[in-house]
Amino acid sequence: MAKKIDDTNKAIIRLLRDGRKPYSVIADELGITENTVRSRANKLLEDGVLRITGMVDPENVPGLQMIYMGVKLSTMELQKKAVEFMKLRGVVSVSIVTGRYDLIVELVLSEDEDLSLLQFFSQELTKLTEVLEVETYVVYKSHELLVPYIL
Repeated sequence: MAKKIDDTNKAIIRLLRDGRKPYSVIADELGITENTVRSRANKLLEDGVLRITGMVDPENVPGLQMIYMGVKLSTMELQKKAVEFMKLRGVVSVSIVTGRYDLIVELVLSEDEDLSLLQFFSQELTKLTEVLEVETYVVYKSHELLVPYIL
């Protein structure tokens, strides 16, 4: 069960949005010691609450295309299917959701890595069973969308 995040940890997480910001600067801004920031950040990392990673703006990387995909399944083994989707090339994240679809899949496709939407469907999606319906949403323009460069 997830633990409640206190106000200091929330502030540290917000300030770490810039993953390169030194702990000493965060400590000064929050009026706490650098060791406290380091200790709390390490605990958040260890607990899986926080991940500091390089992210890219897909609109500023030539050849990248963002796709969201709604997936309807013929099984209720949603967690198992989500894990299977995460193993496909180009998949950034998978969410189990309520509503019209069972899963929302976030894809990053790349011309340089020879992965177009057609190739994803013909080479990757065909590896999975129990997929009833897929609807894709191509991102034409985004605001503050950052994704890991996983290709």
